[in-house]
Amino acid sequence: MLWSARYLSRYLLVPVSVLLCLCATARAATQDHRGGELRLLGSTSGGTLDPQLHYTPVYLQIFSAVYDGLLTYRKAGGAAGDEVVPDLATALPQPEDGGRTWTFHLRPGIRFSDGRPVRVEDVLASFRRIFRVGSPTASSFYENIVGARDCLRQPHACTLSEGVQVDPATGRITFHLVEPDAEFLTKLAYPHAVILPADTPDHDVGTTPVVGTGAYRVVSYDPQQSLHLARNPYFHPWSDAAQPEGYVDTITYSFGLRDEDEVTSVEAGHDDWMFEVKPLDRLGELGARFPDRVHINPSLHIVYVPLNVNIPPFDNVMARQAVAWALDRHAAAIFYGGPAVATPMCDMAPPNVMPPQGQCPYTLAPGPGGDALAWPRPDLARARELVAKSGTQGQAVTIVVQTDSTQRGIGAWMRDRLQQIGYRASVREISRGVQFSYIQNSANNVQISLTSWFGDYPSPSNFLYLLFACSSFHPHSDNSINIPGYCNPALDAIMHQALQEPRDPIRMALWRQASNMINSDEPAVPLLAIKDVDLVSPRLGNYAYHTLYHMLVARAWVR
Repeated sequence: MLWSARYLSRYLLVPVSVLLCLCATARAATQDHRGGELRLLGSTSGGTLDPQLHYTPVYLQIFSAVYDGLLTYRKAGGAAGDEVVPDLATALPQPEDGGRTWTFHLRPGIRFSDGRPVRVEDVLASFRRIFRVGSPTASSFYENIVGARDCLRQPHACTLSEGVQVDPATGRITFHLVEPDAEFLTKLAYPHAVILPADTPDHDVGTTPVVGTGAYRVVSYDPQQSLHLARNPYFHPWSDAAQPEGYVDTITYSFGLRDEDEVTSVEAGHDDWMFEVKPLDRLGELGARFPDRVHINPSLHIVYVPLNVNIPPFDNVMARQAVAWALDRHAAAIFYGGPAVATPMCDMAPPNVMPPQGQCPYTLAPGPGGDALAWPRPDLARARELVAKSGTQGQAVTIVVQTDSTQRGIGAWMRDRLQQIGYRASVREISRGVQFSYIQNSANNVQISLTSWFGDYPSPSNFLYLLFACSSFHPHSDNSINIPGYCNPALDAIMHQALQEPRDPIRMALWRQASNMINSDEPAVPLLAIKDVDLVSPRLGNYAYHTLYHMLVARAWVR
């Protein structure tokens, strides 16, 4: 749901008539705008170029134009972008054997960007590689494939010979599942399931690009400076919904500027788009001066505080609950631009995915006429009481945040709050390209951190199962998205039941039960649901926003 223009104007301090333009999308293309260079900015690079390992939103935008899976999400803005469409497969399959068998046929005539034809053998090898390289979603998305659990135990011996069967003569690919999975096709559309050549190394390729089938190919990458893409000479359009041909000839992603400098560069038209959250002190300026170039989009972006349940002080549930009572979500929202952009969360799944139900936990009751489903205010007295009862009062706590201005500000505010409830708190700042991997690795003994999560598709499973399932915790690994190290077999059982349930009302009730269990144990504090604010240059046209890929680079043109 979009905020009303009158409500937005109250917080961004610009006229209502101007804000009506803020959420308007650019006009559709009326002529051929091919050619030119699209210039993107990021404060730091996104790390590895391995499409089956990369798990931050930084490069998913780029990968969407470089790689293809059997299925993908429609490359369209708005709700249409949530639709799963055929990509390298000829059609969406129908479930067989009660949802345990899915059969695809490979689209003929597709080539990788080095000229080699795409074969069913490449499909099988790509799914084996997910397990051999330890893809972050190997267990959470694909463990239900027959043989996958053996692959998780012994990755280098993985064959998937019974779970993924291919027929080179007919181009047929058949998946066999252990149990029905109502979200299996959606998971196949996720970028970790892209199809790569069968001889792609079974290790992280790092800065070495892997060839793909998309409209563009990576031609060079220096993580300290830039990433360059050019057209794939072997690409021909087969589905505009799945893989648009693209307007621009080249795409350059440059790294190294501060977020303040990025805003200035895009304002001036030197660059076309920036990844970073826009600094709070620039939001009013953007709305007032560039209303036709600012876009506010509903998203699957949340901000939360993981608490390590395996080391002091947050191995004590009362200490974790104390943090939840102490943190003022409304204060945190100010750092992201106020209620027009950031809203407090009651659950770990955002309200546009799973609406709140009953009294919001870890908050004082709302005043007369207040909304019981909203998050009204913290309770510092109860937080102090819980810290004292937990026996953790006076312990040292280090909060690990990123170096951008928004996270630094929230980190300092969190430090003050933890000090107020009885801890000796400090803040450690780490660059964006490193921090997310660092806080995942249990060997680093991170007690508490601040991080964001971008849902892969609009389902509670993307927030509850992925972030808190036992199978998502991998000790001593940089790819352990269960950052708190939390494992509750009873919770796992309910979430597995939800994943198999085809009926929407029953499935949502199961996810609500799972959310309530997470709220009780509080391995992480939900802070904010975030709308994405995009600023584009004056020369960029045909803007379209996708909840997974952000601005669709293959839809944009430059003048």
